[in-house]
Amino acid sequence: MILYEYPFNERLRTYLRLEQLFLRLGELIPRAHPLDHHYALVTMFEIMDVAARADLKSDVLKDIEKHKHQLDGYRGNPSISEAALDAVIAQLDRCFAALNSQSGKAGHALTENDWLMSIRSRVGIPGGTCGFDLPAYYAWQHKDAAYRQEALQGWASTLAPLAESIYVLLKLLRDSGVPQKVAAERGQFQQNLPAGRTFQLLRLRIDPSCGLIPEISGNRLIVSVRLMKQEADGRLHACTDDAAFELTLCA
Repeated sequence: MILYEYPFNERLRTYLRLEQLFLRLGELIPRAHPLDHHYALVTMFEIMDVAARADLKSDVLKDIEKHKHQLDGYRGNPSISEAALDAVIAQLDRCFAALNSQSGKAGHALTENDWLMSIRSRVGIPGGTCGFDLPAYYAWQHKDAAYRQEALQGWASTLAPLAESIYVLLKLLRDSGVPQKVAAERGQFQQNLPAGRTFQLLRLRIDPSCGLIPEISGNRLIVSVRLMKQEADGRLHACTDDAAFELTLCA
């Protein structure tokens, strides 16, 4: 099954973008090839760009506090494991403390590294990190893989508090949804959202053997899914067949 996710607000769009970048960074650092480590650095710079939004850190801290308050409300519920509840709240406490203890925006410590910033200034230029442009960086790429990995892990550690906070918040959000099987008639599906609930994320799973691509739109009142099919010319064309998929709304 292919999973598609659609965020209903800008804050969640930022969280999902950061999650994708952190996952990519985690894949690239353990590899040994210099090209992988080049793109690991590029990914760090992308994370810094996305995290540069002034209110991101405060938004994450507020969301952690909000989830802690919600979870505290489950105490004394006989259907809830107190041990599991304590573990999640303790994890949220750790995330809050680690992120709150960092000064400035995510990656602020890296901006004080002139060598890294010289690479960052050239990355946006096509071919701008050639050996004749950045000889020190070219020499770094020829060092032992273990040396490069250790350096990358050290730089990435400054981003770790934000990464863990984003992972935990998104997991709690995703776990709040209940999957439901739905059918799109002639490739179209619409569903009114219940009043009084503010959904943040739509998750859609569809069988890849169908060859269908969902185009999702939505707001606080309604969600709409239009199923498309990519033809031989590479263009997307509307599907006119009935199709089934799994839909999850997360509040």
